[in-house]
Amino acid sequence: MSNADVITLPKLLARLPMVFANLPGLVKGSKMGKFSDPDKPIGLGLAIQRATEMNPNGVAVIYQDTQLTYRQFNAWANRIADYLSSIGLKKGDSIAVDIENRPELLATVVGAAKIGVCSALINTSQRGKVLVHSFNLVQPKAALIGAELTDAIDEVRDQLELAADRFYCWADQDTLEDAGSVPEGYRNIAEAIRDCSSENPEQASHIFLKDPLFYIYTSGTTGLPKAVVFNHGRWQKAYGAFGFAAVRLNKHDRMYSTLPFYHATGMVISWASAIAAGAGLVLARKFSASRFWEDVRKYDCTAFAYVGELCRYLNEQPGKPNDRDNRVHVIVGNGLRPSIWKQFKDRFGIERVVELYASSEGNVAFTNVFNFDNTVGFSPVSYAIVKYDKEREEPIRGNDGFLIKVGKGEAGLLIGEITDKTPFDGYTDKEKTEKSILRNVFVKGDAYFDTGDMMRDIGFKHAQFVDRLGDTFRWKGENVSTTEVEQILDGAEGVVETVVYGVEIPNTNGRAGMAEIRLDTGHEQFDFQALCDYLQRELPPYAIPVFLRIANHPVDTTGTFKHQKNKLKEEKYDLGKHEDPVYVLLPGERCYQRLTTEIQQGIDGGQYRF
Repeated sequence: MSNADVITLPKLLARLPMVFANLPGLVKGSKMGKFSDPDKPIGLGLAIQRATEMNPNGVAVIYQDTQLTYRQFNAWANRIADYLSSIGLKKGDSIAVDIENRPELLATVVGAAKIGVCSALINTSQRGKVLVHSFNLVQPKAALIGAELTDAIDEVRDQLELAADRFYCWADQDTLEDAGSVPEGYRNIAEAIRDCSSENPEQASHIFLKDPLFYIYTSGTTGLPKAVVFNHGRWQKAYGAFGFAAVRLNKHDRMYSTLPFYHATGMVISWASAIAAGAGLVLARKFSASRFWEDVRKYDCTAFAYVGELCRYLNEQPGKPNDRDNRVHVIVGNGLRPSIWKQFKDRFGIERVVELYASSEGNVAFTNVFNFDNTVGFSPVSYAIVKYDKEREEPIRGNDGFLIKVGKGEAGLLIGEITDKTPFDGYTDKEKTEKSILRNVFVKGDAYFDTGDMMRDIGFKHAQFVDRLGDTFRWKGENVSTTEVEQILDGAEGVVETVVYGVEIPNTNGRAGMAEIRLDTGHEQFDFQALCDYLQRELPPYAIPVFLRIANHPVDTTGTFKHQKNKLKEEKYDLGKHEDPVYVLLPGERCYQRLTTEIQQGIDGGQYRF
């Protein structure tokens, strides 16, 4: 960390005029952030209705050649809500939603939200047993699937716990223009809603703070994904914090988002920022570094949502004379690296970076309201950064039995106090929920949520993200569960034992997956192609290990049989630090190959684009 990153009082005071210029928005956002009235109607459905009243003919959603006003979009969502009610769905029920980024996904979620039905936002990369687990975990009463993903569903449909007549499908086209046709075994949802009511449903006024809005899946430390409850109260707080206090768009702005909407940065942060202002959301199916700025200019976007990897990919594109030829004045997201932060802003002419820190399940969040560089920003809630023992994998307690806060400039474990105003809603699994809570932290009887993230205290309630702890790591903008990958690898033919961890590759964001594996035969005889084919069937691409280290001995464990990962992380794929054979899955390749010194030098030198 540079000393220049520490927040001092003079630096803070210098930013106050900018902050005070948006005082009404800050006050409104702050009030919404502290909202705790359990009897006042709130939520996504009402916010869409508010935006429709405020800007009925303004652009709500743009996708390719489709453009919808708020009036059109709200009416569409209402027809979905009416139909879901007609088939017996009611407040408290859940539906499985597996649709790639397109307007049908947004309308489905809003339609369900208006009648209190919770959408389980399945990661569209999931396949096989992981998909089965995620689907069945929430016990859906119906499934709404995009035609682009029915192949993945059909592969495991006999294992999905839902009646055959409750599977609905959106054709992969503009279904408002033409309902299209859907695969056999699915009901065409676009046809089904055609004659339903376009009026706001009465149920939308009976959605409250703790009513579930959607499930977002996160990496599970016990193996398979966890479904995190994201309720309307949490959405309302994000709507206030980003829509009114931090991002501050107006109805003429357009927010460009290429992020997957099964994650909160896309579904919550980017979209809520637009809805609050009655602004437009420009939605891309997937991220493309070469097409990104063309789309920004084509659709006249003034803001975009990011994760750190997205910014790195854009920054790696060859410079062009028109790099600053865009109207983007603010970006919002997480993971922008300090090493490219200022360069990125200067190159593309960006005024404000609303970096944030939050997790789908957590109760503490930071936002870069003051527009400082190299920080996740400021948090108004009660949190602490405490000393942590990486070897023992636990916070350090002092002689009095309580945790110890770090000093300014020091790194430690971030924990968030659990209160009525900052609750921890937990997971579908109560045991997992309890494991995430630290008790008797600073006084007897208090409770804090363990984020599992290392942060650095840089003063005045600002922090820097340092690293992710424990059994998950982040790669390609996704959280990867080491236990989940280990369980899949352990099921591969010829694999005896595995340990999975994340390793850093120079000039990339996050950590690439690496596995130490013990085989039942020599590595020269092992069928790596069969292993690759198996992993591609069972894991999303971002979770497939990039490196395999072949061990000829049992994997090292601690006295409590936990894998010894620290030494493995330090040695990573460096052939100069150990003598084990290493195999690598290079970008664009479909099979592992033996890592050589020459390839390693190419990886470290940035020759390969991971």
